[in-house]
Amino acid sequence: MKINNIQSCHLGPEISPEQFIPEHFFLYLLKGSMKAFDGNKYYHMVPGDYCIARKNHLVRYTKYKVDNQFEKIIITFDEPFLRAFLERHPVQTHPSSTGDSFLFLPQNKLIKHYIQSLEPYYTGDSHIDEAFADIKREELLTIILKTDPDMADIFFNFANPAKIDLTTFMNHNFRFNISLERFAFLTGRSLSSFKRDFQKTFGTNPGSWLKKKRLEEAYFQINRQNRKPSEVYLEVGFEDLSHFSFVFKKEFGRAPSEVMPQMRQT
Repeated sequence: MKINNIQSCHLGPEISPEQFIPEHFFLYLLKGSMKAFDGNKYYHMVPGDYCIARKNHLVRYTKYKVDNQFEKIIITFDEPFLRAFLERHPVQTHPSSTGDSFLFLPQNKLIKHYIQSLEPYYTGDSHIDEAFADIKREELLTIILKTDPDMADIFFNFANPAKIDLTTFMNHNFRFNISLERFAFLTGRSLSSFKRDFQKTFGTNPGSWLKKKRLEEAYFQINRQNRKPSEVYLEVGFEDLSHFSFVFKKEFGRAPSEVMPQMRQT
């Protein structure tokens, strides 16, 4: 499919840079490729692929440019928009059993034609003309629901996450660099009850546990998998390489580079 003038654009609120998906969004990849990991499963996208990224999920993205280009279309289906749509178009919904963070939609000529139809509304500043934003969002949502009616169970579930087991969730998701408030929300708890339950479950506070767990994972990847510290620190939840190196040495008595296998052999 040829798209001449559409580049990266958005309909609706911008996507949060945090590794937490605050609203459902439709993602269409135009150029480059992308890999994502949600703590349980890896996802891979190439040009022409499209999917729904699900609200209240944790995902780490890795983007790869091709010919120095990475372009995508992101269309957000935020809760106010979805509630307004549901009032106009009532549907019956049921609990969804799928846990995937990315739901890939079957190839559909209506969606491909829809992507082409965005071009006349594209303003050139990475956004669709605001006057047409909700109209184009409603058009896309109608196409998706016509193609896969079960998607209504995903889009129109407005409930907050239910209370879940802390041990399983935290061991799967400790690498994600999100706030304690986010962790509390995703486990179905207030921040105070999260901290209280965490202390009972792990015998320490969340901040101390997360730092130790992330450092242990970093040590394993550097020492056993021979990965460079610069490749690891972001993946295990640290934001700054120098800070990571400082706390790593404080925890283990050696700098990250000093625990690499080749360093032990020299």
